[in-house]
Amino acid sequence: MSIHPTAIVAEGAVVPASCTVGPYCTIGPNVVLGEDCELASHVVLDGHLTAGARNKFYSFACVGIAPQDLKYKGEPTAVVLGDDNTIREYVTISRGTPGGGGATRVGSGCLIMAYTHIGHDSVIGNGCILANAATLAGHVIVEDYATVGALCPVHQFCRIGRYAYIGGGTTITQDVLPFSLTSAKRETHAYGLNKVGLERRGFDRPRLRAIQHAYRLLLAAKMNTTQAIAKLREEGIATEDVAYLVEFIEQSERGVLK
Repeated sequence: MSIHPTAIVAEGAVVPASCTVGPYCTIGPNVVLGEDCELASHVVLDGHLTAGARNKFYSFACVGIAPQDLKYKGEPTAVVLGDDNTIREYVTISRGTPGGGGATRVGSGCLIMAYTHIGHDSVIGNGCILANAATLAGHVIVEDYATVGALCPVHQFCRIGRYAYIGGGTTITQDVLPFSLTSAKRETHAYGLNKVGLERRGFDRPRLRAIQHAYRLLLAAKMNTTQAIAKLREEGIATEDVAYLVEFIEQSERGVLK
């Protein structure tokens, strides 16, 4: 096991022999790491933190720390990480609260860039990118393969749909449509389809055309959201992607950015 002599690993922590722990790292007694994790230096892992395999934590990342919630009284809540995540410098990930489900969750294959904050009880899917200084308040959901741009604050209880792309510096106070491009430069509205991102993820032309048609009705036609959804249902929901888009809108509690 490669643990630097200046690192502090509490009794009870589970650190496999394949892991690397760099200088001045601190690992709490309830931390469980998977195989081949790497801690660069000055990393703090605390609380009931469970991390999968091959996660890489860069300097001054703090994961599993107490939530920034005045109602929190030290309850044994958790952070759960999947596999193959990259957590860069000064990232903070707070553990959950009893009132929010008790756990903050991050999927697998995510890139969490420097100074990002993931607030308590948030749920991050697989393959997500959170760019530098993205700031997620508590109870935020970021679904699979979404990208949150640099310096983006996201309000509590917002939901960001799959494959969405949010431009840098955009304040998010409502749900972000799946597959969309959303930016403050466009008055914080969805202004089109994340076509390049979808193509990179292997969406073929028929699949893209079905989503594009749904977006034309939702964003460009002279009808409100209810009318656009009714029109899509009248035509027949063509694909699972469109069905998911309609369901996302209908389930939204904060309203969606159109």
